[in-house]
Amino acid sequence: MKKNSIRIYSIFAFTFLIMSCGIRRQVATEKTIYDTDDPAIWINPNDASKSIVFGTDKNTNGAIYAFDLDGKIIEDKTIRGLKRPNNVDLEYGFKLNDSVKTDVIAFTERENKQIRLFSVPDMKPLDQGGFKVFEDAKIPEGNLPMGIALYKSPVTKKLYAIVGRKTGPKKGYLYQYLLTSERLGVKAKLIRKFGAFSGQKEIEAIAVDDTEGYVYYSDEGACIRKYYAEPEKGDKELACFGGEFFKDDIEGIAIAKYEDRGFLIVSNQQAHTFNIFDLKTNAFVKELNLGTVETDGCDVTTANLGDKFPNGLFVSMNNKRNFFYHDLSKLKLVE
Repeated sequence: MKKNSIRIYSIFAFTFLIMSCGIRRQVATEKTIYDTDDPAIWINPNDASKSIVFGTDKNTNGAIYAFDLDGKIIEDKTIRGLKRPNNVDLEYGFKLNDSVKTDVIAFTERENKQIRLFSVPDMKPLDQGGFKVFEDAKIPEGNLPMGIALYKSPVTKKLYAIVGRKTGPKKGYLYQYLLTSERLGVKAKLIRKFGAFSGQKEIEAIAVDDTEGYVYYSDEGACIRKYYAEPEKGDKELACFGGEFFKDDIEGIAIAKYEDRGFLIVSNQQAHTFNIFDLKTNAFVKELNLGTVETDGCDVTTANLGDKFPNGLFVSMNNKRNFFYHDLSKLKLVE
């Protein structure tokens, strides 16, 4: 066999070995037009098998796509004509008035320098066109929102949006907005500025543990940072951990909670893997190859979603303009 043939065979064998080490996806969604970035899972309270995965398509003429559990686009639930939607999150039971509650999705619309709020599943705008954010930013690109996470306080039942941006100061990088419904509509009020920034890269991925009241975010070139999500508990940093386990960018964060244990699933973007951390101790658990490439965002639920995903669902962005679905049991978080 010629040397070149040996080399090509060796490369092929190595590539096959790397791919075979991964956990194969169960579903790949239909492709978006431009550039997928971040998903959020809505659990249908009437029929979990009809739950929806929302995902951003990041472009000047972008969209929030809605997918069913087969990965098919649900066109009448998809929001189009958006100005670079970046990240998306979801919360249940937002109080519109004394007798009406609705589930909501919130997402950043970077080029319009605002966040958006829509009801789910009827997909009606609740924001009169959008809530402007980072209006007092002094540095270039400091007013361009990227990451977002919703927090519903278990203490007060108030709903907050915690928002990150393209760049910002070393202190007060994140802004937290209180979302309230009044007679004239939903309003967003800036409550606090918090969160350290290393000065490296940027901060995009944000996730909140509602029940425990903690917010986690990826300081992409440094570590995963942890703070209280409840504004009244202060702005002290609780932890900065995990940076040594990442090849380069620390990206999307998802929180998987079981009855007796929880996990952070964090994208190790340039390694094309995910790092798992214990939610209580912040300790590294393991690294997983799930077959996605350069994942920005991810989301997870441990709920039974019917016959297709009875053990829960993990959704991750893939750089081929789609999202991958994995049966959560395949990740073997709990044995």
